[in-house]
Amino acid sequence: MSERVTRSKTGKTPRKSTIPDDFVETPSRRRSRKSVANPNRSESPVAAEEIKSEISSENILAANGTAANGKPKGRVVDGWAEGADPKIDQNPHFDFGGSWGVSAMMIGFPLLMWYMWIGATYYNGKFPSEPSMTWSQFGRHLVRLAYTGAFPHLKAWLIYWVFLVFQGIMYLTMPGVYTVGKPLPHEGGKQLRYYCNGVWSFYTTIVVAVALHFSGLFKLYTLLDEFGPIMSVAIISGFLVALVAYPSALYRGAQHRMTGYHIYDFFMGAELNPRMFQWLDMKMFFEVRLPWYMLFLISLSAAARQYELYGYVSGEVAFLLMAHFLYANACCKGENMITTTWDMYYEKWGFMLIFWNMAGVPLSYCHCTIYLANHNPAIYAWSKPALALFFTTYLFTYWVWDTSQSQKNMFRLAERGHFQERQAFPQLPWRHIQHPQTITTPAGDTILVDGWYKYARKIHYTCDTYFAITWGLITGFNSPFPWFYPVFFVLMIIHRAWRDIQRCREKYGDAWAEYERRTPYLFIPYVI
Repeated sequence: MSERVTRSKTGKTPRKSTIPDDFVETPSRRRSRKSVANPNRSESPVAAEEIKSEISSENILAANGTAANGKPKGRVVDGWAEGADPKIDQNPHFDFGGSWGVSAMMIGFPLLMWYMWIGATYYNGKFPSEPSMTWSQFGRHLVRLAYTGAFPHLKAWLIYWVFLVFQGIMYLTMPGVYTVGKPLPHEGGKQLRYYCNGVWSFYTTIVVAVALHFSGLFKLYTLLDEFGPIMSVAIISGFLVALVAYPSALYRGAQHRMTGYHIYDFFMGAELNPRMFQWLDMKMFFEVRLPWYMLFLISLSAAARQYELYGYVSGEVAFLLMAHFLYANACCKGENMITTTWDMYYEKWGFMLIFWNMAGVPLSYCHCTIYLANHNPAIYAWSKPALALFFTTYLFTYWVWDTSQSQKNMFRLAERGHFQERQAFPQLPWRHIQHPQTITTPAGDTILVDGWYKYARKIHYTCDTYFAITWGLITGFNSPFPWFYPVFFVLMIIHRAWRDIQRCREKYGDAWAEYERRTPYLFIPYVI
């Protein structure tokens, strides 16, 4: 990054005149508890005008405003009716089949994770099957395998939670910068500050992991040897954190956009912006660091295991190591730009985000790596020309994905006066568009119709889909479990694209229809 700051031992930060107004230095403990909520108390000389502009552009009314008849006045913005109680969802959409659907997911996903682990561990990567057993006998057999092989013992708890706590400490102490999120309509245009030091945290994690491995204190492939118990700890931890987060939000009156259906609200979440110490943002922390760092470390473990067994790292493992490094690194270097994304701005911190980030993503998406680590490279070896094609097409797709995400998020930050050019690796051409073409909505918002987004409205989803498919394809077709992520991701991304389209059509009206007319392709330019 081009500018970075960190805390001194006294908790104060030396002044640096080179840092622009939109990124502020890591504050002292007293100042760090403030967010940009009141223009008159802002620390930046331009913040007041910026927030007034934001409020004007969103056409936001006072949170307690009501019409003469006592009913909320104004339009519905992201589930909140202007003037209504923000704790109540005035325009609920029940995704995933409502309470019954999310209940099935909360039960089914952990069971599926244990089932896939049993197949990968005891059945050579195949579906577990015992034709001689009855269904009840087979069920008890699977439970015994999970109990004996994936019991959440103390060592697994220590590995998982030491890693989590270590990441939390780095979140609070590593050099970084602040940025701000989108204005919150239900709080009068308040913009929360987010602390971004993912780059330093990621590279420090790698250095520490490698040092522990070569020192013999903690061999990286311990993550593979103890994968079952660690997975069980992650599953249990996801439930425990979610079971604390939901009643805690209700007790503190911090709930937001509640439907009144507790099971569904528990799954989707109650609190929009949960924080510790007023500035450790739980969604930012869980979404960036936990899943993608763990996924990369598991791939690094597979490389370490192969090198110790065979004296080399196979091209297939090297491909996954590259892919998972690029993805985790991209999340870190673009951390300051994700504050305006759907997950940070709209989604609440419930079971869906908590469990999926703590357990689902790192310990189910990694089955491509698990399969490669459990088998001799000769079983799944691709030819050298095929591997070259994997690497080159992946790098090209990564360039499209990285620059498309950068174009969109830099546009949003520049629009709000918070743009900063950071020098985190890698810096790719066409990551920023000067004077982009836009469509202005009736509310004063703008829709980007330039760069990659003049060719396809969800081109970054297409790249993500390609990533997922190659993660499965690199393993071949001998096991179904590496293909869980590609299949799941395609279904999820189609559902998410539909949610995004419905929301944008409702929010932007004719302006979005004009965007669809000018950019008719959703995923692949000139195809679909």
